[in-house]
Amino acid sequence: MRRRARAGLVAVVRGLALCLLTLGVSLALFVLSVLSLAFLLLGLGFLATPVVQAAVRMHANQRRLLAHDWAGVHIPAPYRPLPARARGGLPGQVERTTALLRDPATWRDLLWLPTDAVAGFLTGLLPPALVAYGLEGCALAAGLWRVTDDRYWYAFVPVTGPGSAALCAPLGLLLLALAAVAAPPLLRAHFLLCRALLAPTRGTRLAERVERLRETRYDAVDSSAAELRRIERDLHDGAQARLVAMGMSLGTVEALIEQDPERARELVAQARSSSAEALTELRGLVRGIRPPVLAERGLADAAEALALRTAVPVETDIELPGRLGDAVEAAAYFALGEVLTNAAKHSGAARVWLDVHHSAAAGMLRIAVTDDGRGGVDPSAGTGLRGLQRRLGPFDGVLAVSSPPGGPTLVTVEIPCAVAAPAGG
Repeated sequence: MRRRARAGLVAVVRGLALCLLTLGVSLALFVLSVLSLAFLLLGLGFLATPVVQAAVRMHANQRRLLAHDWAGVHIPAPYRPLPARARGGLPGQVERTTALLRDPATWRDLLWLPTDAVAGFLTGLLPPALVAYGLEGCALAAGLWRVTDDRYWYAFVPVTGPGSAALCAPLGLLLLALAAVAAPPLLRAHFLLCRALLAPTRGTRLAERVERLRETRYDAVDSSAAELRRIERDLHDGAQARLVAMGMSLGTVEALIEQDPERARELVAQARSSSAEALTELRGLVRGIRPPVLAERGLADAAEALALRTAVPVETDIELPGRLGDAVEAAAYFALGEVLTNAAKHSGAARVWLDVHHSAAAGMLRIAVTDDGRGGVDPSAGTGLRGLQRRLGPFDGVLAVSSPPGGPTLVTVEIPCAVAAPAGG
């Protein structure tokens, strides 16, 4: 009961805060949005619309954050990417305004603002109003009835004296209890209303999916071509050169085996050494394509091997129910290797924590790497993390980086996948 009462009180306070956001901010932004669109006919709207819409999207994203933190309601942001601010002046503003007006999310935000100012305000106001009205009943029973007129009504109770005023106390307590019970569902209903208007539609999700598949297809083709060029270069500069030299040495041995046996034995020894080095390079090349430990023992043991080879001490928590698909395991392995290498080289960390788990219910492989380094990682500043994003793209994988200055740094990789074979299978 105490926990429920506390949750109800918190929901009441949050509803009061939402009243300010809905009736104040949402209504003001709606008026500014309409004015900026009307001023497009005069040309001034091309300067005002991007600024106003940036404020609208900031307001909507703030509501998405509150929905997640206060009610556990996830509202994705459906905004299309805007053109870069490469060109200044009016041409650049016209291009940016045109992109905003072509984005369906802009018009959904415009529909949400007045709805939020009315329906959102009412769902936020009802719990605080019940609390205020319940407290009024208790105050009337405590003596406030003395300053009321002869015709004062509290709900359905006519307050004419101490007897009728005493009846207001149980009614007020009932309203307070009702506010505590109803406030959390009403708060959630407020955010569900926001999700109905702010979340991407089915058509928008399909369009984003098609666009993402198109981008990841090109990334996959580019990555495959780059990998083939690397293999060809490594073969040409390494093993192929050694094998050619070994063939020349064996040809010389064939000519000297009768005339100078001692020299022929030296060349045979050199050829044997070259063959061993070529074999070592070929094994390294194969290991770069698909490490033997990954092929033979799976991602769990391969991740343990990576953690042992990392220069910084790594604490591991790895739990996988079985083998995943070969392509998924390879992508996860190389992504994990890149993240651990970055943590060891650039973070200045003294310790790293690695968590690898698979959720059968969500069908998701989740890898989390946390270090206690200096933080301040910028994913857009280097090519390593961008390369990881391209590698994860064909699998609909997600790379998330949280790295405030001073640390800690948390890198999370999520890949949708199913278990291909149970452990030991």
